[in-house]
Amino acid sequence: MRRTAFGATALVVTAALAGCSGDGGGGERAARDGGERRSIVQALTAAAERAGEARTARVELTMSVPGAGGGMRMSGVTGWDPLVMDVTASGGMLARAGGPGGTRMLRVDDVMYVSVDGKGSEGFGGKPWVKLDLRAIAEGSGDERALAAMTGGLQDMNRSPSQQTALLLDSPGIERVGEEEVGGVPTEHYGGTLTMEEALAADSSSDHLTAEEREELLGAMEESGVKGFDIDVWVDERDYPARIDMTMDSPQGGITVSQTYSDYGTPVSVEAPPASETTDLMEVLEEIGGAGREGAGEV
Repeated sequence: MRRTAFGATALVVTAALAGCSGDGGGGERAARDGGERRSIVQALTAAAERAGEARTARVELTMSVPGAGGGMRMSGVTGWDPLVMDVTASGGMLARAGGPGGTRMLRVDDVMYVSVDGKGSEGFGGKPWVKLDLRAIAEGSGDERALAAMTGGLQDMNRSPSQQTALLLDSPGIERVGEEEVGGVPTEHYGGTLTMEEALAADSSSDHLTAEEREELLGAMEESGVKGFDIDVWVDERDYPARIDMTMDSPQGGITVSQTYSDYGTPVSVEAPPASETTDLMEVLEEIGGAGREGAGEV
């Protein structure tokens, strides 16, 4: 159970981390057209496009997940085209897995590697890394929607500032909250609320997400029981999303994720740990399941 809980937590963390069109050529946020400040849609479209073009960034993330042992924090670098990540996480259940410096998490395509240290490594053959093949785990569940969520739409939405910003365009009541600073940088704050019904019915993001991406993104959320969500985006003077907050109303309670982005376009190079230093979580779970079946047959 302890190993399974650790794996589930890692997947929750993964889901929390993770191409649009419009006038986003890099002009000032307060650029004027005919003397008038541009519209909210123009500003958010430009931000979504700029983030999509950058492909990588540094990220600081905080997350609150009910039942996951309290808040979690992550910092590092991430990329969304292709999907790569190198972050250090602390807090929550992950605090038990990593060493004093936190739990390091790497992602290469559809595979996650989570560092374990000390007592945390005993259940994984004493090896310092646990491998989570997201595609294999999803396929093993027999749920095509789970596969889409882990390897496509939902992952991209939660990891890519471009797609999160595009999703805000679906809100029927987007508001310009005002000018605020994020990390000492001037930004324009926009916010909106979406019920799942509104998100599924809306089509304003169709220029930013393909039909397949949209179906995977929202379908997986709907199936997981998410009823709605609030999205806040802070856009800096270069049209980059500097911060994105999302609060999701789920059956387990409110899931809150706050991500601060900087250094867009920073180089990100991630290599998988040597196979000799990793334990495959799927193999561990299969061994647990096999032992359970054998025990039941002996009764």
